[in-house]
Amino acid sequence: MSGAHVRLGLRPNLAQFALLVVVNAFVGAMIGLERTILPAIAEQDFHLAAHSAVLSFIVVFGVTKAFTNYFAGRLSDRIGRKHVLVAGWLVAVPFPFLLMWAPSWRWVLAANVLLGVSQGLTWSTTVIMKIDLAGPARRGFAMGLNEFAGYTAVALSALATGYVAAEYGLRPEPFYLGVAFVFLGLALSVFSVRETHAHARHEAANHAVAAEALSHRDVFIRTSFTDRDLSSASQAGLVNNLNDGMAWGLFPLFYASANLSLERIGWLAAIYPAISGLGQLVTGGLSDRIGRKWLIASGMWVQAVGIAVIVMSSGMLGFATGSALLGAGTAMVYPVLIAAIGDVAHPAWRASSVGIYRLWRDLGYAAGAVIAGITADELGIEAAIWVVAAITFASGMVVAVRMRETLRMRETLRADHHAAEDRGTRRPFHANTAG
Repeated sequence: MSGAHVRLGLRPNLAQFALLVVVNAFVGAMIGLERTILPAIAEQDFHLAAHSAVLSFIVVFGVTKAFTNYFAGRLSDRIGRKHVLVAGWLVAVPFPFLLMWAPSWRWVLAANVLLGVSQGLTWSTTVIMKIDLAGPARRGFAMGLNEFAGYTAVALSALATGYVAAEYGLRPEPFYLGVAFVFLGLALSVFSVRETHAHARHEAANHAVAAEALSHRDVFIRTSFTDRDLSSASQAGLVNNLNDGMAWGLFPLFYASANLSLERIGWLAAIYPAISGLGQLVTGGLSDRIGRKWLIASGMWVQAVGIAVIVMSSGMLGFATGSALLGAGTAMVYPVLIAAIGDVAHPAWRASSVGIYRLWRDLGYAAGAVIAGITADELGIEAAIWVVAAITFASGMVVAVRMRETLRMRETLRADHHAAEDRGTRRPFHANTAG
């Protein structure tokens, strides 16, 4: 698509944007396949006793996905978004079959390597493509729709696998759903999705801030450490997925210890991502109006409260209430963090910065599984859950103290750009956000 025909915004790109929302729903559904039943498979089919061993699949998934995120951003800048998206779906093709017929836990770990690579390529690319299409005006709303689709699909998939497993057994029937998900996602990506890289180039060419000459190392250091806004978002993303990794691995075991059935565990596994997904329809757009910072900080605190409610409860009502709070807090954080990255990062290196943010964020899965697994083995599951609640609360404090409001920064740059155009003296403006 030539620059002359590129238009930014949701309305002129509605068909492609809606298609990418559907594609991301299938991406999320692939994760949902494991949310309810894989810890039970670890204990019942492979007789794993140590919690750290049970959670090892999350470590493998998190590390693989995290590093794939980083390279997905760079690859999408180099070879285009669509090629990366299609490659991600191709990697996912063997995944459900490996889980169906795995003869040992090592096969399950190998399947999660493929899932991590696939998720890193597909989810990262759908995020980048939606940012490309939406432009700066409604970036938060766009990310809310993206994460709504992914998380709602996680919930529905987790619920469905729980019911199928209760009716037919843990394997192979629940994973038949995965075969449908992967082939539908692949077909849409190959035949219907169009390249969006030209939209990012168009935005960069008309951006009020001239792009600095940054190497990949510079972008990594800025996003991870030196830029107070980008690095605050990166640590919050890491901790958000740290508690998600714990919830993924330990909550089903915690609920089972309270004598809940697989159907009820499936419902609880679905409540958290369902509330999160639905909430992100609201919070992404809300952040475009009221700002990013305090939604992120308060969202981390709501997550911590939700985790605490779960560990203090002993029955379905308390577990469901805590899960709903955890989902609400995640909804306040997830799309807003990506929107904040988009506010600060220049379009010329934004895809790389998003990839680095997602590297740190998804390393949280591994960190959560390691911390929760070791603590649960040494001190018990309840102690492990309390540790993660405390870390989550502390992350919100980091955002409250260190991060600035990125929405106002973006609006100031836009106002300066329009004022310069009105005077006929538009000049590149170099913003230094490090500090």
